[in-house]
Amino acid sequence: MATKGNISVHTENIFPIIKKFLYSDHEIFLRELVSNAVDATQKLKTLSGSGEAKGELGDLKIEVKLNKEAKTLHIIDKGIGMTEEEVGKYINQLAFSSAEEFLEKYKDKGAQVIGHFGLGFYSAFMVAHKVELHTKSYKEGANAVKWTCDGSTEFEISESEKTERGTEVILHIAEDSMEFNDDFRIKGILDKYCKFLPVEISFEDKVLNNPSPLWTKAPADCTKEDYEAFYKELYPFSETPLFWIHLNVDYPFKLTGILYFPKIKNEFEPTRNKIQLYSNQVFVTDSVQDIVPEFLMLLHGVIDSPDIPLNVSRSYLQSDANVKKINSHITKKVADKLEEIYKQDRVEYNAKWESVGTFVKYGMISEEKFYDRGVKFCLLQNKAKDFYTLEEYKEKVASTQTDKDNKVVFLYSNDMVAHDSFIQAVEKRGYDVLAMDGVLDNHFISNVENKIENVTWKRVDSDSVDKLIDKDIKKESVLSDADQTALKEAFEKDFSFAGTYKFSTEALSPDDSFLTLIKPEWERRMKEMQKMQGMNIFGNMPDTFNVVINTNHPLSLKLSKMTAGDAKTQLSKQAFDLARLSQNLLHGEELTAFIQRNTKELSA
Repeated sequence: MATKGNISVHTENIFPIIKKFLYSDHEIFLRELVSNAVDATQKLKTLSGSGEAKGELGDLKIEVKLNKEAKTLHIIDKGIGMTEEEVGKYINQLAFSSAEEFLEKYKDKGAQVIGHFGLGFYSAFMVAHKVELHTKSYKEGANAVKWTCDGSTEFEISESEKTERGTEVILHIAEDSMEFNDDFRIKGILDKYCKFLPVEISFEDKVLNNPSPLWTKAPADCTKEDYEAFYKELYPFSETPLFWIHLNVDYPFKLTGILYFPKIKNEFEPTRNKIQLYSNQVFVTDSVQDIVPEFLMLLHGVIDSPDIPLNVSRSYLQSDANVKKINSHITKKVADKLEEIYKQDRVEYNAKWESVGTFVKYGMISEEKFYDRGVKFCLLQNKAKDFYTLEEYKEKVASTQTDKDNKVVFLYSNDMVAHDSFIQAVEKRGYDVLAMDGVLDNHFISNVENKIENVTWKRVDSDSVDKLIDKDIKKESVLSDADQTALKEAFEKDFSFAGTYKFSTEALSPDDSFLTLIKPEWERRMKEMQKMQGMNIFGNMPDTFNVVINTNHPLSLKLSKMTAGDAKTQLSKQAFDLARLSQNLLHGEELTAFIQRNTKELSA
């Protein structure tokens, strides 16, 4: 005889809210229903292991079937099943999770189930106008039960013709959800959410998932080939990763997973959504910014933890103590791995620095705790392509590059070709030059400059060669003070260009350039940092340059002896254009005129 009753809703009118608004994405319904089937199967395994479930378990594969003509979707498991009493307790009473009750009872026997809230089953009504449930308990003598509901608070329980142990959920797909009456759509959802569920999932007679993904195994049981093959499974079209970190923590929280360091070369584009979060092998989200530190969003891989608190739809993380602990643990494990490689094989570490460097520098900029670790294995590379830690490099250049204030000056270039004339000038003084051409290097320099004692950084084009490392040594000029003033005023009169170029004189070596165009360090750094941050406060302001006239250069002496006139102006202009050309500052008509003029002179 059929029995009728009313679903026990603990909060008035909650049912329509659950149906329409509980889950942000309607496709979640399939993840929830398959997860329930997995829970039922895992419970049966636990009971069988304890001797409470008798007999052979048989094939425990979960089947998902779509009947396009009938517009029904079937999720079938051979798990624990339910009695009529249990259907009344777990299905008719919202938010009474059988998973929570089961976990509490069997927590000492290693039970692993997914559900926490008792609401996932009702996600079916987001896409179905009617839901049937046919179930038969594993318990001896249990009768099969059929539960039917049309999406209202009314249900019907009757006898079922089901003969096998387990549960079959049948969704009669609603007219406004016909997108789910499609094989390709259903397979896509299963691939997304169920790819690594611990029980085989079959659709269209084909198993879609890997029930034993690599992160569930002990690190000692995994080979290099295993890790690389799993990376290809996750990212089929990616290059082989540099290395990886296998997370395997049981206390004070449970955390497993594998994080891969991809080859990123000298690029900085955080490839978000490359780390996938799972809970007991069920895909939750690829937005893991609360769990993984910002600088490690460049990593790829998988994190699995049942201890990360989620809201009822498992779609958003809730920040709490466990999340913060996991965040700190991941940072520590990454630092441990980098330091391990650095100490064990410096040659290998140097070879990987092009990619690893972005992680390390970004971490040092953004995470104070990581800075304290990273400074030990952060590398600098000089023009000769030799690698040094910050402390090693300080020791290398201290004897030659210490200024009058006892500051060790790190000279660097972000463009070795464009700065070639400046580099040649400092190398003549016996100085060394670092290559700092990464997209993060401007921020990195500003960050470490304030933390490394008695060290300052200067780009090679930021001052005249003798002022880059001011040793308080004065050179005498071959020109008198009056001649120096006259030379400076002549250049200011002809080439100041509304304040873009500001001229000064300095007694340098006769071998140094006649004119040196310098970009003020503070202005350049400010513009570069704002560009990196997407700001444009100084974007409309013209660049200014300090032009240093070398009063010991032979051309200074020649110009000082020439009387004012076209010849002197022409010679000055040619020298000025050459200096600007070397800095890529000659453009348009000026560049065309310069080329034509010099072509004529060569022809003559």
